[in-house]
Amino acid sequence: MGRGKIAIRRIDNSTSRQVTFSKRRKGLIKKAKELAILCDAEVGVTIFSSTGKLYEFANTSMKAVIERYSKSKEQHQDLMNPTSEVKFWQREAAMLRQQLHSLQENYRQLMGEQLYGLSVKELENLENQLEMSLNCVRVKKGQIFTNEIQELNRKVYGTRPYGGNENGFNIRFQEQESQSRLHGSINLQLSPPMHHIPDYQIPATRASKDK
Repeated sequence: MGRGKIAIRRIDNSTSRQVTFSKRRKGLIKKAKELAILCDAEVGVTIFSSTGKLYEFANTSMKAVIERYSKSKEQHQDLMNPTSEVKFWQREAAMLRQQLHSLQENYRQLMGEQLYGLSVKELENLENQLEMSLNCVRVKKGQIFTNEIQELNRKVYGTRPYGGNENGFNIRFQEQESQSRLHGSINLQLSPPMHHIPDYQIPATRASKDK
């Protein structure tokens, strides 16, 4: 026969109460460990006996569990409180305004405005940033020019080679020195097509025929 149900009430006998407490405490901690392992949960259990003795279990650390609990409790209370929610969105709006102001100030400095108050180091960083951006723009511009010229030659001369032959254009990119390559523009030289000129022979005179 199975065991009968135990009435859930205070155990009057102190010895039986202590034995039951010890068994139930160990069973509860065992179940907490299994829950943490099986379900990848963060579990914390705190137990005080009738004599004031502390028993605890935490799969991470009891301090981390308590801090997480307190933080979650505060967030829940803030969501339930309309005044706290308004304050939250007010802080978010203030942060966004600050970010927008910083972006606008950076844009004006890139345009050469509001440079007062900047140190030499800050001005050098701004100059380097502008030089890098300008160099990227020039490289992209050169790539577009090259693609357009190649497409033009392909349309005019078909699949025949056009680089340096007698029917096409001779395209050359002249590389400048290290500084001029960074700061200068790309030079394109187009030489006109070279047509073959037949050799002209001087007709022989009558005197030479007689000889």
